[in-house]
Amino acid sequence: MHRFLEANVGDYMTQTVRTVTRDTTMRELQKMFDKVDFNCFPVRDDDEIVGLVTKFDFLKCFAFTPSRMVPSYDALLSRRVADVMISEFIYVDPGTKLTRVLELMVGHRMKSIPVLNSEQRLVGIIAREDVMKALAATARK
Repeated sequence: MHRFLEANVGDYMTQTVRTVTRDTTMRELQKMFDKVDFNCFPVRDDDEIVGLVTKFDFLKCFAFTPSRMVPSYDALLSRRVADVMISEFIYVDPGTKLTRVLELMVGHRMKSIPVLNSEQRLVGIIAREDVMKALAATARK
């Protein structure tokens, strides 16, 4: 367990990250969620990460309220990521300790956290599965 206390995000993060743009439709997003088992996608504008869109954000698009007329399913799938994304999000850098990531995930009920470098460029993502692998790997050593 002591080795986990010293482990950094950069040692266990997933470096290959798929992103979406603000103009990605809910239909395209749904296909991406179906194709890969990711909990969220960072939203990029050129090289800048401007938000995060999660499966929960996708589902919010379909939430109905008594004061809102029910649009067609096809119309909802035509909505854009910009309509539902989180523009203020938590991120970490590669040098962040995994203990801090674990604290953030548990405290904010997060499944994945983007990893940005000192120039605020996306370099990876750290997911619950990555933290679980780190716990197992550091316990074995």
